[in-house]
Amino acid sequence: MAGSAGWTDAATAGYPATGGAQGRGSGQSTARALAFTRMPGFQTPSEFLENPSQSSRLTAPFRKHVRPKKQHEIRRLGELVKKLSDVTACTQIVDVGSGQGHLSRFMSLGLGLKVKSIEGDQRLVGRAQHLDRELLQTLEKEDRRNPQGVQASCRRSPHHVVRWVDPTALCEELLLPLEDAPRGGARLLLTGLHACGDLSVALLRHFSRPEVAALALVGCCYMKLSDPGGYPLSQWVAALPGCQLSYRLREGACHALEEYVERLWDQAPSLRTHCYRAALETAIRVAQPELRRPGVQGIPRAHEVKIEQYVRRGLQRVGLDPQLPLDVAALGAQQAQENRVVAFFSLALLLAPLVETLILLDRLLYIQEQGFHAELLPIFSPELSPRNLVLVATKQPLGQAFSVLETEDG
Repeated sequence: MAGSAGWTDAATAGYPATGGAQGRGSGQSTARALAFTRMPGFQTPSEFLENPSQSSRLTAPFRKHVRPKKQHEIRRLGELVKKLSDVTACTQIVDVGSGQGHLSRFMSLGLGLKVKSIEGDQRLVGRAQHLDRELLQTLEKEDRRNPQGVQASCRRSPHHVVRWVDPTALCEELLLPLEDAPRGGARLLLTGLHACGDLSVALLRHFSRPEVAALALVGCCYMKLSDPGGYPLSQWVAALPGCQLSYRLREGACHALEEYVERLWDQAPSLRTHCYRAALETAIRVAQPELRRPGVQGIPRAHEVKIEQYVRRGLQRVGLDPQLPLDVAALGAQQAQENRVVAFFSLALLLAPLVETLILLDRLLYIQEQGFHAELLPIFSPELSPRNLVLVATKQPLGQAFSVLETEDG
């Protein structure tokens, strides 16, 4: 487990044992020792050994329209939520930021949980409802072939709600029980699978409400946290000298460290993209100095084009004239520093687990400072899902039940 006492040692942190120079090895060891462990209690998921695109632990209807990464995530988090719901006697799950509803659908139609699904994008909610109907039709066909199984008429689709959750205000819809709530009111379990930026903060703040009995939260997009407001949340971290985290540090904490290490080992040509992106940033600041941190939509197979082509496509993606005059000689000089750019990015990435640890530690302490109980558990394979730590919180102590939550079902 990775809770308040979950500091990892270097041997189990999930990083390759590379070193070389003594100073570099020492720095790696320090980074590993200070970060929460990212390695779950199981090895590389056996669910993809037979077919790398289809989880053997999900039936075919629940794999349809779902990529392997998401298959792994909805199964692991869904099963954890089911166990947590059982041990805390929750009567209703609230999936916040549910997107196309893959997690909600698996929890309701696969695990038999009563689920409210909240999403701010009407288009995504419409897509989720379409997929619900499609899955129910598939399950009905299976029922006719196997009349001894669970009948579709006994299954319940998620209840979808279109609602934007404001992290600074109470969302009554999030706390409302479904119509058939038990006498005495519902006991809610809030969950979010990669709840983006301040959405994670909203779930943490709603956890203190008396209707909420448990929380299972996987955050992401730390660079989108409000500043101030999204971090720090706990008094303890807020009192640390220099606790503030720049946009660049928070953005770096969202990168896939394990996947990047493999690219370094393989000397993958795609590493060239770092140099190209740096050159694009230089061109953007020359053309429009006030434009900072523009979101650049991904350029497919960017490393296969010439640097000038990449920069022109990038300029177009941020709304600038792609035919702006470029200093071709300067671009060539920048490309000659490709290896130095990769080295700089690699050093910055070593800090990513430390930054994520500080953000998640802040959230854990925020819960504990209110007198509640919380742990951080690595439940996804980091190779498949880099943001793999789930914050589990309850109003009552669970003791050893916390360790049961992260285990693989048989």
